[in-house]
Amino acid sequence: MAERSTAAVDVADNSGDKPLTAQAEQSTADGVAQTRERDTADDGATETNETTSPPGATTPPELHSGHKLARRYRLEECVTRLDGFSSWRAVDEKLRRAVGVHLLPADHPRARSVLAAARSAALLGDPRFVQVLDAVEENDLVYVVHEWLPDATELTALFAAGPLEAHDAYQLVSQVSQAMAAAHREGLAHLRLAPSAVLRTSSGQYRIRGLAVNAALRGISTETPQRADTEAIGALLYASLTQRWPYDSDAYGLSGLPKGVGLLPPDQVRAGVHRGLSELAMRALVNDGATASRQEPACTTPDDLVKAVAEMPRIRPPEPAFTAPPEYQRTTYQQGNYGRGSQAPGATQPVPTPPPPLQSRTGRALKWAVSALLIAALGLGSWQLADALMDQNKNGDSGTSKTTDGDDKKQPKPPKPIAIEDAQESLLGGKAQDPENVSKTYDGDTSTLWRTKSYVAGPRLAPYRPGVGIVYDLGSAKNVTVASLALKYPGSSTKAALYATDSMSPSGPVSSMKKIGDGTTSDTSLNIKANKPVKTQYVLLWMTHVPESGTDGYYGAGFKQGITDVKFKG
Repeated sequence: MAERSTAAVDVADNSGDKPLTAQAEQSTADGVAQTRERDTADDGATETNETTSPPGATTPPELHSGHKLARRYRLEECVTRLDGFSSWRAVDEKLRRAVGVHLLPADHPRARSVLAAARSAALLGDPRFVQVLDAVEENDLVYVVHEWLPDATELTALFAAGPLEAHDAYQLVSQVSQAMAAAHREGLAHLRLAPSAVLRTSSGQYRIRGLAVNAALRGISTETPQRADTEAIGALLYASLTQRWPYDSDAYGLSGLPKGVGLLPPDQVRAGVHRGLSELAMRALVNDGATASRQEPACTTPDDLVKAVAEMPRIRPPEPAFTAPPEYQRTTYQQGNYGRGSQAPGATQPVPTPPPPLQSRTGRALKWAVSALLIAALGLGSWQLADALMDQNKNGDSGTSKTTDGDDKKQPKPPKPIAIEDAQESLLGGKAQDPENVSKTYDGDTSTLWRTKSYVAGPRLAPYRPGVGIVYDLGSAKNVTVASLALKYPGSSTKAALYATDSMSPSGPVSSMKKIGDGTTSDTSLNIKANKPVKTQYVLLWMTHVPESGTDGYYGAGFKQGITDVKFKG
């Protein structure tokens, strides 16, 4: 596929960037990589096709904190100043949110390509990338405004703390490769996919910044953009497993491999590395796919990497550590000291003197009266018990037992769980919502989920679309009676229904399908019960109403819903 723009590069690195030198080439369709392209950002050399201080480059505009662009974006802090451009943390005073801004003179040799790249990246609209919000040329300046994620953490900081757990490394390579595969399908590349260009949000989602724009700022190009991005993802996975950069030079605060030993597999660099992830990193890096134990073909495109990740067994998150409860402590009340102060160890507990018995004439009369009342109560209770037993014998116990036994036999059996074999999004309502994460609705992990997109009006999705849905394959025709849904967002109204369909890709309309049941909830759980069992192999979960929710990670505020778990019984 021909690339629509040059690659993207992250220049908003708080540690600062240094000029990098190499020869410039033109971007063409992918082939086999001829040279290793490495991104060492802070303190290493590079072999990417990158130009520094191009002929005719101008000095960066002399701006300062407090300067406003378009009477809206107030510059706060300069985070990068390099090659005639600068990058800032700023505030959008109109929407009252933090943003990032890249600035360069309008007569800069790369100004035109920066604007074109920014507009191409903005059209992608993929929430897995840091979004371009504005691209403007005015007053002899070109500036590009993008999202700023104050609660996200760079991979540089995560790697500095130590290697990632196997589950975290699996999520990293899975999410980043899927995002880059989607970008390449639209003709966009990212030739400096360094640790500083990947952010992890508080919800565990990975977001990529610098798509298309920053490559234009640096003048980077290559003849093999897909191979370059795939190798960069392999380097990120390698670093996440070993806390080492997979080349012989130090970069991003990580130590490189010893000189002269070549590219060692991660499981030979550090003990305890997941074998499958180690082999995946080697297939993505430039080594012709050679691994320690197998000769798998090299992954030369992000799509190849996505398929290789999908073929691996799913890596579950680690079990939470069990904390032993504190040793049981008897309270002073249980020890009979309630209301009294604690005594010194070894001290003898004083025995309280019992009160004197009722020895007076009045006391003796009171005792006799209480005794008489007790005897009368016992007699009355015995008489009532005997009377009840006699009535029971008259009615006949045997007939009652037979009736009870017959009723027990008529009780319906409790429904049994039905395993889900496969699932995919239904396109009856229009474009797909989150097709890559459909399997997360039945993986047994409530921390993963599938989401709808955010809508500006609701809770009913119409007129934007009649609904959103997922079709589940139960493996064979089974009686479906109950479905339980675990949802991400509570709210005023979430409405969903179940329909029996004839295939994984049913043709509409939904009204023509046999309805199993429906339900509405304002909580994060929804149970749908059928009036009578419906036998089917394919079940369509159709959602027509979603609640309103605020900003969640890279998902903006609006009417949306997420599904973390789906279970069927029959």
